[in-house]
Amino acid sequence: MLTRVLSALLREDVVGLRTRSTLVERPDGPWLRLPAEGDALLLPVVEDGFQCEYAARLPLLVRESDGGELSSYDTVLSALRALADPVDRAGYDAFAEECRQTLATMRLHATSPVDFDADSTRWPPLAYDALAARLDHPVYPTARGRAGLTEDQLRSYAPEFHPRFALRWLAVPRESVTLAGTLPKFWPSCTDLGLAAAEGSHLPLPVHPLTVASLREAGLPEGALFADRAHLDVVPTLSMRTVAVDDTHHLKLPLATSTLGLRNKRSIKPGTLVDGAAGQRLVEAVLAREPRFRDTILHADETTYAHAGHELLAVLCRRFPAGLDDAEVVPLAALLAEAPDGRLVLDHLADRFYGGDPLALLDALLTLLFDWQTTLFGYGVALESHQQNVSLVLRPGSLRLLFKDDDGPRINPARLGAVLPGPWGFDDARTYVDGDGPVADVFTTITVHLCAGAYAFGLPWLRRAVLDLVRDRLAEAVDRLGGDAGEVLRTRVLRAPRLPVKAMVTAGTLLSKERSGATDVNKHYTTGPNYLLTNGGPA
Repeated sequence: MLTRVLSALLREDVVGLRTRSTLVERPDGPWLRLPAEGDALLLPVVEDGFQCEYAARLPLLVRESDGGELSSYDTVLSALRALADPVDRAGYDAFAEECRQTLATMRLHATSPVDFDADSTRWPPLAYDALAARLDHPVYPTARGRAGLTEDQLRSYAPEFHPRFALRWLAVPRESVTLAGTLPKFWPSCTDLGLAAAEGSHLPLPVHPLTVASLREAGLPEGALFADRAHLDVVPTLSMRTVAVDDTHHLKLPLATSTLGLRNKRSIKPGTLVDGAAGQRLVEAVLAREPRFRDTILHADETTYAHAGHELLAVLCRRFPAGLDDAEVVPLAALLAEAPDGRLVLDHLADRFYGGDPLALLDALLTLLFDWQTTLFGYGVALESHQQNVSLVLRPGSLRLLFKDDDGPRINPARLGAVLPGPWGFDDARTYVDGDGPVADVFTTITVHLCAGAYAFGLPWLRRAVLDLVRDRLAEAVDRLGGDAGEVLRTRVLRAPRLPVKAMVTAGTLLSKERSGATDVNKHYTTGPNYLLTNGGPA
């Protein structure tokens, strides 16, 4: 974990680790020397290339004065904290706590292996989510940690343990609830929950068991009634705050924790529900104009939701399209996860659907992914469709992609308005941006880095081959797009000497928004080398 932490801090240039350091060659390889008052810190590194020229290696961080090795998260972060501006030091303390939580979770994973059959055809629903939850994030180094949760709570509610539990319910006066769409048939009545006196006047809203105490502390809406009995068994998905009722219906609920940074709270702002539905309408409008994707790009329905004007009292009812019963639905985040037999999920799927050839599977994935995402870029749209929000839908001889969670896109209104003027009804003013730049940044950091490049660098024995696939399939998609939009991607992605890189630790935990300048913690960037370049240009 500490190697990942130091690599992330180097990538994000925390306290000048990258830009203020001097490269020093030693017999065991390159080191970076960071000057500091009264001493210097030495960081041994290895050439990397995925979003940063170097990554950290053993023996981690060393004091130059006495050769003392700093080999725990406490000692490393204390040394870096001392170099930070005093106003930022609380962020280092918070990150140290993230490291502690993550290390405890990793130890829990090591002593609690998943209990699935070695034959992946017999895995239970959401097995891929459970395996993916045990895998480290491609960028954020402490992603397995969840703020404030105990070991018992993780075992009872976290996806990596594949638990089943019942939801709590709060009956809210109907005049206090905003409801869009039609609730599913399994939705309980107040009478079902033992609140017969509230029948007709109140609407039951589900509450995650981990959120009950925080919701009570925050204050319930006037006239709201908590049901004494739990109701509706669910299983957590990879995102943890989203739970599956069955294969067709998932409920996204506020969760009183943070992941991927202290400021990445898992509550649900009512505006994000509005934006998810708006994003879905926009994607469907593009699909209607692009018939070649109608059989290959699928989308969950996210137009049904309810909230009581409260970040801890909201629900999105996600419905998946029909016809998936005989297909294998696998989130992209699970591909590099380890199956119970020690092999990768990617290899299991390649055996079943691509004649044992993982490159053939990745080729089919990248071809469709880049074709679709570059098409969206031509409309001025980039989705926050990272590995968790995109799933493979596999049948023998068929690969499709299933998308969900369309809040948080970036849109160039000049491009979109020329062909699909809307209005689209997005609530977040940050959605619409000036020009192609911010749209290309999301395209690069999400689609290129997380959904493509991460597989090349996560498969070191196949790195060159997968990088060739990423570059070639992206170049083909850009050529297919053509026009000035294609030239933007050619210039800003394929030919650019450096690419935008998420600075997630900086914006998510280390610095306040005022100090980082981040208007969105998930869209705050530094830069890194362009691993798509070969001999100075795209192949």
